[in-house]
Amino acid sequence: MQLSDHVELTDFFRRTYGPTGAFNAKPFEGSQSWAGARPELRAIAYDSSGVAAHMGLLRRFIKVDGVDLLVAELGLYGVRPDLEGLGIAHSIHVMLPTLHEFQVPFAFGTVRNQLRKHIERFGRHGLVTVMSGISVRSTLPHARVDLPPTRVEDPLVIVLPVSRPLSDWPAAKMIDRNGPEL
Repeated sequence: MQLSDHVELTDFFRRTYGPTGAFNAKPFEGSQSWAGARPELRAIAYDSSGVAAHMGLLRRFIKVDGVDLLVAELGLYGVRPDLEGLGIAHSIHVMLPTLHEFQVPFAFGTVRNQLRKHIERFGRHGLVTVMSGISVRSTLPHARVDLPPTRVEDPLVIVLPVSRPLSDWPAAKMIDRNGPEL
């Protein structure tokens, strides 16, 4: 990606995440087009108005109640506000062949509880499973002397079976990302 691509994405993320709160758009000041961990792969949809949708992917080992598990973390998801409600979220289907190429057993992600209705609507098509009541520990993206190095949240956890069945996903009360969220 060129610098101009990162600048275009930062603008997209500010416009997409900003309406949900100024804090959500803050990581995208300047030209950094990621909020925590930098994605290994990006799926970017464009139309005549520019970036229409985005999803990032990062392979990593997470700990699910102490069990190491390789996943493809999905994050940095967004759809341009003028395109919401048009079914673009179902474009995750185009990521399935890539997830298989990455040879991961599961894709994993988290979303804020405020998106419960949206993500459950998406999940009822059987592609993903939405779980709640699981704490997720993440490392802060930048070391700070005034804050602890990690934070614990209780988001909705999204799991997508890739090469193993959902029944192989460990039961969990705590997931440790072993790094910053995507």
